[in-house]
Amino acid sequence: MEFRTFKYFIFLPVAAVMTVIMASCLKNDIPYPVVEAQFLSLTVDGQSAPATIDTKNRVVTIHLSEQVDLKRVNITDYKVTEGAVLSGDIMGRIDLTRDCVVTLSIYQDYTWRITASQPIERYFSVEGQVGESVIDEKARRVVAYLPSSLGNRAVKVTSLKLGPADITTMEPDIVGQTVNFSSPKRVVVKYHDNEWQWNVYVQTTDVAVDIERVDAWTNVMWAYGTAQEGKDNGFEYRKQGDEEWKRVPSAWLTVKGGSFSACIRNLTESTAYEVRAYSDNDFSAVKTATTDGFSTLPGMTFDDWWLDGKVWCPWAEGGTSTWDTGNKGATTLGESNSVPSDDTWNGKAGKSAELNTKFVGIGIVGKLAAGNIFSGEYRKTDGTNGILGFGRPFSGRPTRLKGHFKYKCANISHSSDDNFKYLIGRPDTASIYVALTNWSEPYEIRTRPGNRQLFDKNADYVIGYGELLCGKTIENWTDFSIEIDYRRTNERPTHIIIVASASKYGDYFTGGNGSTLCIDDFSFEWDY
Repeated sequence: MEFRTFKYFIFLPVAAVMTVIMASCLKNDIPYPVVEAQFLSLTVDGQSAPATIDTKNRVVTIHLSEQVDLKRVNITDYKVTEGAVLSGDIMGRIDLTRDCVVTLSIYQDYTWRITASQPIERYFSVEGQVGESVIDEKARRVVAYLPSSLGNRAVKVTSLKLGPADITTMEPDIVGQTVNFSSPKRVVVKYHDNEWQWNVYVQTTDVAVDIERVDAWTNVMWAYGTAQEGKDNGFEYRKQGDEEWKRVPSAWLTVKGGSFSACIRNLTESTAYEVRAYSDNDFSAVKTATTDGFSTLPGMTFDDWWLDGKVWCPWAEGGTSTWDTGNKGATTLGESNSVPSDDTWNGKAGKSAELNTKFVGIGIVGKLAAGNIFSGEYRKTDGTNGILGFGRPFSGRPTRLKGHFKYKCANISHSSDDNFKYLIGRPDTASIYVALTNWSEPYEIRTRPGNRQLFDKNADYVIGYGELLCGKTIENWTDFSIEIDYRRTNERPTHIIIVASASKYGDYFTGGNGSTLCIDDFSFEWDY
């Protein structure tokens, strides 16, 4: 029966194709196949990170180190959808001071933009400064602040960088000099055969210490302040209604010149606190902030599963799903490879998730399917590829993801992507990661190479991220703790992604047949 099913799977499309060919002899009205022409990769000299490919908006963003001349960006390689044709030749040097617009054609034309992202680190500091300098790149204006008591007529410049490192000259070079800033200093900045005029200011302020903001989470708060550098700067806090102020320990402080911040810990959830900054004997105004309550993600014990035909689903039958797997894709050619297990981390009743990387198919016809589970939903199968909706609504800001795992590591046996075939024979790698994001809706993941869109942990929409990688066999249940690195403390997430996979490169159908990751009882921590 299985052989007969396989015959139909292979030969029925062939019969359909023959029917179309015969019909085409009678009437030439066959619609073109729906295959979008996409960029798959683009490489240039001086890249600081791989190019970001936005298939929805058809934009390739090249991330460049600050030394690269935007007028002479050297493209060394690119890949597009098989069969697609690119208008013109972009190999070699192109000018990316403005976007480069190209056309990819396959049955029809698709307009793409190639754009450059080149952040240049710029800074300015003076002795005795209050807070951080303000740098306006568009107006080419830099401002630092000093206490009124010091004035701005004899100011020692401690640092100034207004262009790419190593290739920029400034006239005059005022670093290390004592300068009269009663009027702005004009500095000519030169690099890449171009020059720009910047205006450098030092202004005075009567504010001795200021608290800029307080970002309250659940068991921690983040406070940000400014004062004159070199003084005793920090924060005090208390519960609203208490009389006694508590001084923030120096170990919780981060000081950068005249700016300082603190992670205030061991707080009570859903509680109002008062915070003030101090500088020697001066105090700022008081800011009030209320901590969040606890949040959770349903189903983190992985106890509830049900069998829908051949597809194991990681939620109770008739219930609401938080998690999903790639089983709907794997079962088109085989059995579910992400399944429940009675082997729990503490030996008690319940289930764990067993994620198996397997080659699914018959003979040599098939694909490697990495065992996985993720917060989100499996939307549909595209040929032998998957389309997923990544993320579930979540506004909490946990500091860690904890849980239990064990791993059987097989050598990588298969890869459907030429870029990863060099890994064959090397040990596979299990991956568990958590990301807090800012999205209007779940993020669509597509694994088909010609239309691929994957999650990018370095994208601007990522607020916090943490991961665990394991490239060896762990025979017994082991605790893990993943600390989440937040890039912005004042932004509240809209979605959370938690992904566990027996093969790190499963999105590229690369992994070891037989790799098995078992996970159980995930939980969040909320304090550092």
